[in-house]
Amino acid sequence: YSVYTGMAHLCAGLCCGLSGLAAGGCIGIIGDYGVRSVGYRTSNISVIFSTDKSSGFDGGDEDGAGNGDENKLFVGMLIMLIFSEALALYGLIVALIVSQHTYACGGE
Repeated sequence: YSVYTGMAHLCAGLCCGLSGLAAGGCIGIIGDYGVRSVGYRTSNISVIFSTDKSSGFDGGDEDGAGNGDENKLFVGMLIMLIFSEALALYGLIVALIVSQHTYACGGE
C-alpha cells in the first residue's frame, strides 16, 4: 500500500464527504426557506371563512388556497433541490475516479 494510493483514497473520501456535506447544507437551507415562505404565504388565509376584511379572507372568488403562487414556488424550490443533489453525485463520481488510481510499490 503506497503513499500515492493512500493519498488517492484520502482525497476520494474527502471529495465524497465534503460534496455530500455541501449538498446537505444547501438542501437544508433551500428546504427551510421554502417551507417558511409557503407558511408565510398561507398564514394570511383565515381558517374560518367570513366576509370581514380584517380576517384575511376577502370573500371573493378564491377558495382560500391562494392564487397559485405556491405552485410556482414549489417548482422553483424543487429544481433548486435537484441541482443541489447533483453536487453530491458529482462528488461521488469524482471520488470513484480518483480512488481507482493506484501505484504499486517497486519492491513488491
